[in-house]
Amino acid sequence: MKKNIHCDNQTCTLCKSCIKEWLPAIAANRKNFKVKKGQVIFSEGDPVTGIYFVYEGNVKVHKKWGSDKELIIRFANNGAIFGHRVLGKHATHYPISATALENGIICYVDMEFFEATLKVNPQYTYQLMLFFADELQEAEKKMRNLAHMPVKGRVAHALVSLKDQFGINKDGHIDIELTRQDLASYAGATYETVFRVVNELTQEDIISTNGKKISIINGEKLFALTQDTNQ
Repeated sequence: MKKNIHCDNQTCTLCKSCIKEWLPAIAANRKNFKVKKGQVIFSEGDPVTGIYFVYEGNVKVHKKWGSDKELIIRFANNGAIFGHRVLGKHATHYPISATALENGIICYVDMEFFEATLKVNPQYTYQLMLFFADELQEAEKKMRNLAHMPVKGRVAHALVSLKDQFGINKDGHIDIELTRQDLASYAGATYETVFRVVNELTQEDIISTNGKKISIINGEKLFALTQDTNQ
C-alpha cells in the first residue's frame, strides 16, 4: 500500500532537479512507502503504473536470465530513479524487476504526473537524458564484458563498480552487503564460479571478506583484472 510518510523534498533526483515552484505539486502527487528487505517492489511483466525513486535504502534492478537465473542490471540508492525504462509510447509493462536489498523507503509518482513533470522542468528532463546516455553506455559495456571478459575480470569489475557507487565504510568494507548469489547475478556468472573467484582473490591478497562484507586490499591489481580480456 502506498501512502504519504515524511519526506524532506530534497533527497531524490526528482526534487533536487525540478524548479522550486514545482515542489508543492510533487508533494501533492508523490506517495512514499516502506519496504522490507527482500520485498519485490514490482516484477518484470507487471503493468506500468509509474516511476520510483529511492528515499532510503538500496534496491537491486534485475532481469530474468534464462529459465532460473537473474542478471542484476544496476543498483539504485541515494535518491536514484528506477522503473524509468518504461518511458515511451509503446511501453505497457515493466521490462525489469526491482527488489529491496534492505529495509527502506521508496517514493512513487504515477506516470501521468511524471510526464507532466518532464514537460514543465526542462532542466530535470536534460539531467534525465544524460542519465539515460550514461546508463546505455554502461549497459553496452556490461554486454561486451559478458561476451569477452573472463569471470575473474567480471567479478573484479563488479567489485570496482560497487566501490565507486557505494564507497567505503568506516570499517574499510564496501558499503553494501551482498550475498554471493547477488554478486554472481551482478557479474553475470554462476554462484559456484563466483565463490571460487572470491576465494582466489582473497588468497592473492587482492580482497578480504568477512561474511557478506568485502574489503579491497589491492585496488591496482583488482582494477588491472578488469582491463585484461585474455585471462
